[in-house]
Amino acid sequence: MKGFKLFCLPLIASLAFTTEARTPYEDVCSIRNTAFSAGEKVFYTAYYNVAGVYINAGNVTFTNTLESLNGKPVYHIAGEANTNSSYDWIFKVRDRYETYIDTATMQALKFVRNVNEGGYKKYQNVTFNKNANTAVTNTGVFKVPVCVQDVVSAMFYARNVDFSKLRPNDKIGFSMFLDDEVYEMYIRYIGKETIKTKYGKFKTIKFKPLLLKGEIFEGGEKMTAWVTDDDNRIPVRLESPIIVGKVKMDMMSYENIRHPLTSLIKRK
Repeated sequence: MKGFKLFCLPLIASLAFTTEARTPYEDVCSIRNTAFSAGEKVFYTAYYNVAGVYINAGNVTFTNTLESLNGKPVYHIAGEANTNSSYDWIFKVRDRYETYIDTATMQALKFVRNVNEGGYKKYQNVTFNKNANTAVTNTGVFKVPVCVQDVVSAMFYARNVDFSKLRPNDKIGFSMFLDDEVYEMYIRYIGKETIKTKYGKFKTIKFKPLLLKGEIFEGGEKMTAWVTDDDNRIPVRLESPIIVGKVKMDMMSYENIRHPLTSLIKRK
C-alpha cells in the first residue's frame, strides 16, 4: 500500500532534467484554460500489481468549484486519496491536496496539503504573492518565478497544452514549488495511442513525466500517462513500475466535464 500513497496524487510532481528534445512551451505565462470548467468531478481507482495480479487499493477524486480568493475568481480544485478500509491495517492513507488557480492567468495563488499516510501526518499551507513573486509557507518566505505551479495546478496546466503543436519527444516545461523549493520541470510528449481501460476504449494522448529517484520510484522515464484525445484532456490512466511491483490508476467516472467525451470509442 505504500506505493499507493506515492502514486495516486499528483504524479507530475517530482520531475528530473534532460537536455534532449525541443521545448516549444517556454512561455508558461500565456496558457489559457479551454479544457475544464467549475463543477467538474473525476473519480479514479488505484491498483497495486504484485506477481501479475492487480489489487484494488483505493480511490482518488478530483473536484473543481468556482470560488473567490482575495477578490479574484479562482478554481478551487481538491484532490483526495484514500486507501480501501480493508487495507487500512496495512497502510492507511487519507490525503487531501488543494489548489486555488486564478481563472484569468491559470497560475496557482494558494496550495494546501493535508496528508495522513501510515501515521505520518503533514500539513502545508502556501500562499503565492504574485506582486512580490514569493511563496509564503508554514516555514518561511521563498522567492519563486513569475509563473509557478504547485503539484495540483501543474496537472490542470498540462491539460491545457495544445498537443497538436508538438512532435514526439517534445518537452512541455514549467516551474513548480514543492516543499519550500522551486523545481524546473517538464513532461515529454510521446504521441497518440488507443488504449483499453477499466472504463472503456479511448483515443488518447500519451506522455511521460520524468521522475526523480525516490523511496518507491526508480526515477527516469518510468511513468506513463494517457489523457483523452479530445478537448477535455482528462487523464484516463496513469501507470508506473515501483521498487516492488507496479501501480496503475484508471478513471472510473466523471461529472460535468466541459466538452463531449469524443475520445471514447467504446464503453466497457
